[in-house]
Amino acid sequence: MTKSTMKKAVGTQTVPYDVANFLRTPEDMAAYLDAWLEEAPEDAAGIARALGDIARAKGMTQVAKDAGLSRESLYRALSADGNPSFATVLKVAKALGVRLHAAAT
Repeated sequence: MTKSTMKKAVGTQTVPYDVANFLRTPEDMAAYLDAWLEEAPEDAAGIARALGDIARAKGMTQVAKDAGLSRESLYRALSADGNPSFATVLKVAKALGVRLHAAAT
């Protein structure tokens, strides 16, 4: 590696990955939620976070309004420490335009 290449490498900055930036279409959002439901069906917190990621991609303010929740309570419910009720999960899913799926195992 040359000195000029090393200088460029040292100046490289990274940014945190945010999946919400890549959930652009309703199909992307549904596929992301389906992946969580398929791969980690017992991970309630992970599924809630996935709904939160989708909500951030769509716009939390609008999703909260459509779900009949305050923006703050939506953030709290779908955070890593949140524990949303099933009723909240259903309201959010409807506001996001996604459906939960059931399948026999």
